[in-house]
Amino acid sequence: GTAPVYKLILTMSVPAIFSMLIQSLYNIVDSIFVARVAPEALTAVSLAFPVQALMIAVGVGTGVGINSLISRRLGEKRLEDADHAASHGLILMLLSSLLFVLLGIFFTKPFFHLFTNNPVVFDMGCTYTYIVTIFSFGAYIQMFNEKMLQATGNMIYPMIFQLLGAVLNLIFDPILIFGYFGVPAMGVAGAAIATVGGQIVASIYSLYVVLKKEHQVKITLRGFQFHGRIVRDIYAVGFPSIVMQAINSFLTMGLNAILIGFSEVAVSVLGVYYKLQSFVFMPVFGLNQGVMPIMGYNFGARNRKRLTQAIKGGCLYAFIIMGIGTLLFMVFPAQLLALFNADEQMLRVGIVALRTISLCFIPAAFGIMFSTLFQATGNGGKSLFISLLRQVFLILP
Repeated sequence: GTAPVYKLILTMSVPAIFSMLIQSLYNIVDSIFVARVAPEALTAVSLAFPVQALMIAVGVGTGVGINSLISRRLGEKRLEDADHAASHGLILMLLSSLLFVLLGIFFTKPFFHLFTNNPVVFDMGCTYTYIVTIFSFGAYIQMFNEKMLQATGNMIYPMIFQLLGAVLNLIFDPILIFGYFGVPAMGVAGAAIATVGGQIVASIYSLYVVLKKEHQVKITLRGFQFHGRIVRDIYAVGFPSIVMQAINSFLTMGLNAILIGFSEVAVSVLGVYYKLQSFVFMPVFGLNQGVMPIMGYNFGARNRKRLTQAIKGGCLYAFIIMGIGTLLFMVFPAQLLALFNADEQMLRVGIVALRTISLCFIPAAFGIMFSTLFQATGNGGKSLFISLLRQVFLILP
């Protein structure tokens, strides 16, 4: 409420940006290892990517709603209501995890039948998807604790949670995929186990921090009762955010369905692109995590000047990040693709693709930041409209 805004944005965003970069790194490394198992393994993981993206969309979107509501209630000095918002948020995250357990059990095979007749790709994809959906509770608990703490201005612990999960995944990946230290080589299954293993350990530590350390917000489940108003307030912002991010998942499914008609290489290139572009977009989403509480707090406190400064600062920093990303994709596409064991055909398709898609990065910086503004001020519907326009009504057709 009082610190210089541009400096405050950096103070609150840098830990989140750093943790998002680590998150992106382990997503990329995951695919780098898998690509060395077999070309079919990279295709299988690429086809599974929309399912993971949908899981993240539900978790992050719900977390955005929780973050926005808690930060606004703190700005309004309604501390007890902030506590109720956090308690409801934890229950909603656990219910979201249960939903994906059921979807993973009953819909994984029908999903992969839609995209491939290759039995090797089918088996690898199903194995990977079963593991990441059935054991998704770790990711959801971790995401809740991150968003709750970020709403109070605490950006260090969320960074530690993500860093812990990412580092553990990086350690587990080669051991479980290729079989070191007496562990049998598990291939794609090993990659999935490494991912959920890191998430579960990080979630346990995050629960310890949230329940045992001092914070502005307290979670109380004893005598808990659902209040429709609080759930409605969370999803007024959270649901549009879920849909916005889920749209990307369905967009990827649609693109995979189109590209598989050309070749499995085309699907792999798209999968590689999404892994690489996360290294550019994730820092901007980390920036969002630092800017959103500032926007929400000052909107709740009715401080228009600081809210406007937060918008300008967020746009400036997002522009810088996306500008760097554009340069990397334009100058080094072959080197980026080579990380994934790219053959001649993959390079031929991928170099043109990476350079072309990177043209959208800088405009996306402003679109993302204004969506953050709408979410922080409780106007999630406007963010939803922008995303529908960009990802449904224009791109896929």
